[in-house]
Amino acid sequence: MSSDNAPAGRVFFSNVRRSLEIEDEIVLVSVGVDIGSSTSHLVFSRLRLERLDNRYVVAERTLLHESEVLLMPYLHAANAGDGAESDTIDATALRSFLDRQYALAGVTPELIDSGALILTGVAVRRRNARAIGELFAAQAGKFVAVSAGDALETTLAAMGSGAAARSIREAARVMNIDIGGGTCKIAVCEAGVVVAQTAIDIGARSVALDAQGRVQRIEAAGTRLAAEVGLTLEVSGIPDAAGVQRLVDRMADRLFEAVQGGVLSEGTAALLRLEGLPAGALPDVVTFSGGVSEYIYGRETQNHGDLGPALAQAVLRRVQAWGPRIAVPGAADWGLRATVVGASQYTVQVSGGTIFVQPAGSLPLRNLPVITPPLPLHDEVLDAGAIASAVQTTLRRLDLHEGGQPVALCYRWQGSASFWRLDTFCRGVAQGLATVLQHGGPLVLVGDGDIGGLVGIHLHSELKLKQPVVSIDGIVLHEFDFIDIGALLDTSGAVPVVIKSLVFPTTAALGRSAQRPVAQQG
Repeated sequence: MSSDNAPAGRVFFSNVRRSLEIEDEIVLVSVGVDIGSSTSHLVFSRLRLERLDNRYVVAERTLLHESEVLLMPYLHAANAGDGAESDTIDATALRSFLDRQYALAGVTPELIDSGALILTGVAVRRRNARAIGELFAAQAGKFVAVSAGDALETTLAAMGSGAAARSIREAARVMNIDIGGGTCKIAVCEAGVVVAQTAIDIGARSVALDAQGRVQRIEAAGTRLAAEVGLTLEVSGIPDAAGVQRLVDRMADRLFEAVQGGVLSEGTAALLRLEGLPAGALPDVVTFSGGVSEYIYGRETQNHGDLGPALAQAVLRRVQAWGPRIAVPGAADWGLRATVVGASQYTVQVSGGTIFVQPAGSLPLRNLPVITPPLPLHDEVLDAGAIASAVQTTLRRLDLHEGGQPVALCYRWQGSASFWRLDTFCRGVAQGLATVLQHGGPLVLVGDGDIGGLVGIHLHSELKLKQPVVSIDGIVLHEFDFIDIGALLDTSGAVPVVIKSLVFPTTAALGRSAQRPVAQQG
């Protein structure tokens, strides 16, 4: 979906030319695409949006097609043994898979109104990301594209698995363990919030095998762990079965140590991709997601040339002995597809008169990720350092801390709007977003009150920011939203804002208890 500024100032769905101002109900076709190191899959949905005051909200979602799961095809490595693979994704094979899924869904790319494209693992690497981006280039304006690092992928898995929602529903401390092909992501949720997270280089495809049991690929972590247990691994070689079991047990031991948190052994600490979990209370509930969870919950039995089945059983035994209740992820029984589910939903709002845009040519802006840091704004005397710290912590958690991607910071103003409170707030925000500003990105603030104009003027006139400043208000945003901010409407001086939100499952209609097929190419 994209927005055009028609002569009357209306906002349209571009592919069908339907006005959002004259319709009370809109139906969209949406697709969610998850492309990772080991697997890729798609989910097609139909979204029915209804008008609620000045915005549209998703009233109903219907699953149209849930794709097969593709074992990620890689190009063969040059000058390597028979069957050896490189870490470059075979874009031609991936295109063939995508085309087949669109055909099975009965839709063409032109009929897609919206979508979410999540890239994780090696798919994020420059040469892969460029090739994958070209596959979706014709739909770039419709898709929310997210390159998920370890922190964001961990959070997405916690949300998509239903662990965060369960922590509210059951008033419980819920841990989600997402075990994929290359890494394992661990999140602890309380009251709907991820309060602790980590990631570790343990995955089902740390060692990948062909149908004859010959080694195709070995990740660095696989080599390291194999050496620890005295297992020799060589590309095109057939490893010793007893040695492979020792490797799996060592992987499960390292993973379980990371799950328990606290002070870690040197070997486990070396495998961490994020800071380890702090020592804390035992979780009440543990859920699993990711590809390996299919074996843990008995939804998959076939071996797909990796360590998945054996690793699932080894991890399950350790967690069962640990004590927390093991539950199925979410009401939707959604394990494998927890990173991204469905697609994105759209809402449309209009920001009114108390806004500030300088220079006017800064707009439009599209697909800005939203951050909602817990800003300490309740005290009469504000602390710029604390505000900056809250912003930086949120940027790190969402893998936006390097600053190359402009963001929209959403805040909920509290208290008076005196000069000194505004000044401290603006300085703290500018400090927290320093890396974004250093990259030349605009400073974009979105408030739910009516002080957007005051904030923008202060940033521009008092702080003398050289970067573009866009400060709008009267808009409600949440984490995992992305927004488009349209150009100023001549008729009103307002700006149209399109809000795109990742949709996570909430009903059993979005999952299947039957075994899911897996496709293999290459």
